This record gives sequence, C-alpha cells and structure tokens, in this order.
Amino acid sequence: MSEKTKTARLSIYSNSILIVLNFIVGFLSGSISIISEAVHTIIDLMASIMAYFSVKISDNPADNEHQYGHGKYENISGVVEALLIFVASGWIIYHAVVRLINPEQIVDHTGLTLGFIVMMISAVVNLFVSRKLYKVAKKTDSIALKADALHLSTHVYTSLGVGLSLLLIYFTDWHFLDPVAAIVVASYILKEAFEILIEAFKPLTDNALPEEEQQLLKTVITKYSGSNDSFHMFRSRKAGSNRELDFHLEVPGDMTVTESHKLCDEIELELKTVLPNLQITIHVEPIGYHK
Repeated sequence: MSEKTKTARLSIYSNSILIVLNFIVGFLSGSISIISEAVHTIIDLMASIMAYFSVKISDNPADNEHQYGHGKYENISGVVEALLIFVASGWIIYHAVVRLINPEQIVDHTGLTLGFIVMMISAVVNLFVSRKLYKVAKKTDSIALKADALHLSTHVYTSLGVGLSLLLIYFTDWHFLDPVAAIVVASYILKEAFEILIEAFKPLTDNALPEEEQQLLKTVITKYSGSNDSFHMFRSRKAGSNRELDFHLEVPGDMTVTESHKLCDEIELELKTVLPNLQITIHVEPIGYHK
C-alpha cells in the first residue's frame, strides 16, 4: 500500500470518530452550529473515502483502457467533493436562518460545555491529520490529498469558531450566536469548495501547466538546444499528479539517429529532475523543416 493510500485512510478513521462525537453532542444539546459541524464532518468523511479510492486507483500503472494512466481519477474526486460541499453548505445556511427567524430552542449550559469540549477535540484532531495530509500531498503532488487536507484545515478554524461562540453563549446567554456561527462556518466552507472545484476541474479540460512550470521546462530545453527558436509545438497538461509534455526539437540535418536519441535522453533526464512525475515525448526534425 502506497504512502498516499495509507494517509488517505487515516483521514477516514479520524472523520468517522468525529462524526459520532459531533452528532451525539449536537442532538443532545440542540445546537445548530454543532450539528453544522457534524454535517461538515460527514462531507469530510465522504471526501476522505473518495480521496482514498481515487489515489488508490491513480497509483495503478497505465493499461490498455487508460494508456495515459489513471491520474485524472484524483481530479474527478476533487470536483465531486467540491459539489458535495456546496450542497452541505446550503443545508446548514437554510437551517441556521430558520433558527434565527424562529428561535424556539436554546442550548442549556450542559450542552454548551459538552459542545465546547467536542469542538476543541475536533480542532486538535483535524490539525494533526491535515498537517499529515499536506505533507504527503506536497511530497506526492496529489490533488486528492491536497483537497482533503484543505478540507480538514478549514475544519480546524470552523471548530475553533463554533467552540468560541458556545463559550460566549455560556457566559452571555446570547443564543443568537449559535445560528450565526453556523452561517459563518457554512460561508467559509463555500469559499473552500470553490477553491477546490477550480483546482480540480482545470486538468479535466487539459489546461496547460502553470506558467512558472512551463518556463522551468523551456529553460532546460534551451540549455541543450541553444535557443528558443530550436523547439516548437510545446504542449503540456496535468492529470492528477502526472504531468505530460511533448514538443518538436530541431537538430542539425546531418545528426545521426543515435546522436539525436542521446540528446533527447539527456534532455528528458534533466526535465524529470526539474519537475516530478513528468512524461515526455520529443519529436525530432531537421532545422528549418517546420517553416
């Protein structure tokens, strides 16, 4: 089992435990903000499960049906995750507004105390797991783990926010803070969902690599070919953690096949040291052939 898969599984375990805690305390206390955090955690769990299976599938080598590999499964996971967050946020906001308009139920001191404790536990657990996810996501360049880590890191802040609002209610009896905190949580989650959706969706439409990454690659090619005019048809894209690059390289017409092949090998080797998980295709042609 790869490091990505093991880390994704850790997120599933932590979210499962927090869902039970949040829902028990949420329903016992009647706090809409705690219930909103429980719903948020359910979305986290669903996202973690999708991340787990997407990284597991994306680690599979290319086959006859997926000849460029399975990297885009991670992007699909990120898009679905973002859409789920939008739905959950709408549910939270709706019920919070209803509670503001009709404040029929207030949270007693016992519920406030239990809620505060659970929120602090959630914040600590999510802080630990999100840092682990970020570390592995950066190491493996996994969009699925990055989305999951972003999810959990925002949950740290929302849990702290809900916990502090419950603490204020305990000392002030300002019970309107409960649904207000839920709306703030949902709004923060919406922002998170939009960021995940944009990042995950771009590779599905074969967007080129970021400009800074393209420039790094072009600098290496120029180092071997001599000038920017010596290569053309430069194309790039990304699928999950896999990057793909192809271009046409002009070489002297009297260069042998063996010599041009050796040159391409040298270029590919250095390009792969500049950017990880890079698949390269180079088409060699005589200088001036494309003009």
